[in-house]
Parts: sequence; C-alpha cells; structure tokens
Amino acid sequence: MATIMMVIMIGLLLLGFPMMVPLITGAVVGFVMMFDGFGQMGTFIQQMMGGIRPASLIAVPMFILAADIMTRGQSADRLINMVMAFIGHVKGGLAISTATSCTLFGAVSGSTQATVVAVGSPLRPKMLKAGYSDPFTLALIINASDIAFLIPPSIGMIIYGVISETSIAELFIAGIGPGILILFMFSVYCLIYAYKNNVPTEEKATWKQRALSVRDALWPLFFPVIIVGGIYGGIFSPTEAAAVCVLYAFLLEFVVFRSLKLADIYRIAKSTGLITAVVFILVAVGNGFSWIISFAQIPQTILEAVGVNEAGPVGVLIAICVAFFIACMFVDPIVVILVLTPIFAPAIQSTGLDPVLVGVLITLQVAIGSATPPFGCDIFTAIAIFKRPYLEVIRGTPPFIFMLVAAAGLIIAFPDIALFLRDVAFRD
Repeated sequence: MATIMMVIMIGLLLLGFPMMVPLITGAVVGFVMMFDGFGQMGTFIQQMMGGIRPASLIAVPMFILAADIMTRGQSADRLINMVMAFIGHVKGGLAISTATSCTLFGAVSGSTQATVVAVGSPLRPKMLKAGYSDPFTLALIINASDIAFLIPPSIGMIIYGVISETSIAELFIAGIGPGILILFMFSVYCLIYAYKNNVPTEEKATWKQRALSVRDALWPLFFPVIIVGGIYGGIFSPTEAAAVCVLYAFLLEFVVFRSLKLADIYRIAKSTGLITAVVFILVAVGNGFSWIISFAQIPQTILEAVGVNEAGPVGVLIAICVAFFIACMFVDPIVVILVLTPIFAPAIQSTGLDPVLVGVLITLQVAIGSATPPFGCDIFTAIAIFKRPYLEVIRGTPPFIFMLVAAAGLIIAFPDIALFLRDVAFRD
C-alpha cells in the first residue's frame, strides 16, 4: 500500500499538479485500500478537519498578515538602515548587514520568502554596486533568509508544534541560539569573501546618523520584544502574541509611519487570505495523510526496515536531518513537516529525544532544503523577484549550505545551543 501511495504521489508531482493534489490523492487511495471502498470516507474527512482545529494555528494567518503589512510598509527599510549605519563600513560590512537584516526581519515576520523580498529587494542593488558578485549576493540573501525560519516567530515551528503537540513557546525560545550561530558563521564567511575579493568598504556613518537610524528603527525593534518578551514573561500565549503583532503592525504602518493607506487593506487582506488558504489546505490534507499512514503502521515498518529504531538518539537525529533535508529539496517545507514528522514520531519517543530539540533541527533542515537545488522554494522566489536565471541563483549556494549543515551538526553535538535558553526561560 505504501509503495502504491508513493508512486501515485510522485507521478502526480512530476506531472506538475499542485502539492495538495498528490497528497490528498495518495491519502484517498490508501484509505480505499485499507477500508475496501469509500463507505467510511467521513472518517477521513473528520481527520482532515481535525488537522486545522487546534487553536494554535490561528497564529499562522496573523503572523502572515503582520509580515505582509510590514513588507509593504517601512519597517524593513528602517531595520536595514540601522544595521547599515553600525556595520556597513567594516570589511564585508554590507554583506554582514544583509545577513543581520535578514535575522532582524525574520524576528518580525517568521517567513523566509517574505524576508527574501523585504531584505533582498533594497540590498541586492547596493551589494552589486559595491563589487559583490551576483551569485554570491543571491546565495547570501536566500540562505540568510533561512534564519527567519528559526528566529521566532517561525511559521514552521508553529506547524511542527501543532503536529507533534510540542510547546510552541518553547520552540520559539529554542530557535534563538541556532539563529545567532548561523548569523555568526555567515558573517565570518562574508568577511573572508570581502578580503579575498578586495571588496571596498562603505563610508562610515557618523554617530549622529547612527542615533537617527536607531530612532527610526526603534518602533520596528519592538516586534521581537513583544513576541519573545511577552511569551517569556507569561503575558500572553504565542497565538495572542500573533494578534498583538497584527495590531502593532497596523498602528505602526498606518498611523505612526503613515506608509500605507486604508485603500491598501484590501490588497494586504487578499494576499494574506490566499497564502493562509494554501497553508490550511496543506495542513488539513497532511493531517489526513498522517492518520492514514499511522493507522496502517507504515512509519514503524519503514523505520524498522532501515534500522533507525536501533540507531540510538544521535543516529535518529542524523536520520531525521537527512530525510527532511532531502525532502525539502523537492517538496514544500510545510508538506514535509506534515508528512515526515509522524513517520519519525515512534523513533523519537522510543529514544527519549527532547521534542523541542527535534523541532529545532527539523525547522533548520526544512529551511536549508528551501534554499537548496533543485526545487527549493526560496530559489524560485529569488528567480521571480530578481529576474535572474536559475543557474545564476544557485551558483553561489554550496558554501552556505555547507555552513548550515555544519550548524546542524553542532546542534546535534551540543544540544545546549538550542536548549539553553529554553531551559532558562521555562525552568520550574
């Protein structure tokens, strides 16, 4: 049954159908084979509806809406200008500023693709003018945007938390350490690249200019304070934090900055609605698919066949990283989380792995896969936004992928990179 389901899904995917079609077709075929017909299809539909019932998922459209408002407004530009004012003049400073801006915008959007657009659009022309090659620039933008998947709020972590019943608040806090580690690694590489290619430095900003940039960016900087501080301080839950972020983004862009008009609300709401519809359809179908494979005990069969259950905690983590990394090279990250998380759930439970650590590694792997050839979704976002050919976009990615894989290895070897802040924030 598992073989037939996979053949159908891969075949439909290769034929160019949207991901939800292969997923639901494979699940329905599996259901019919298990129950000898369509007589109990209502049970399958109930499982699908159950997938979008958790209240935690309300945070997803709200974070998407907040990110859309900020992307169309001035928040991203103000954050970028502040970073440039402080480190733009050092060797490789413009590239480091790009990576840092991706991190900061990730802390207010939670979306890799929104970060590619918001940070890449203004900074790519500046990097090209400063002497950076386009392959390096494009690779830096799409891979630094991966940090947005780790730094809270992370839509990927919300989906994983709902599927695995893991605390989303703990996942958010645990993503900060790995995000900072990756930013440091990218910054070192940018410094080496700038010295090796003799990239000229930017003009140094005066302290007055820096003070003005901080003043301008002060309001957007409150986004991570609201999210992390509010959750850590017990003021509100992650879902409530998302609602507060929407209200804050609205007041900031429409009232304080006046960068948007009421007429823009329709376009913003329409964009958010379309993205949310796609996400929720995938979540619903993914939950139905997960129920089918769990009911048929397919995960246990697969894990026993490849010997993962006997591999021990480290072996299971490595297997998870490899599986999610490869899958996200071909399939949408949300779908990969929905399909593969239940498959590895028995091995995670049997080895006693911390689900928060597993969630951080899964989130990192799907972020890496999103920027990895052949079909990483961030690659095609960059192609659409920057109008560059596929081969040029992916040419500079290998060093960044290597660093991201190395970061995953360090987290496996030293789990406290992810768990230290979690343990401090949620210590009994």
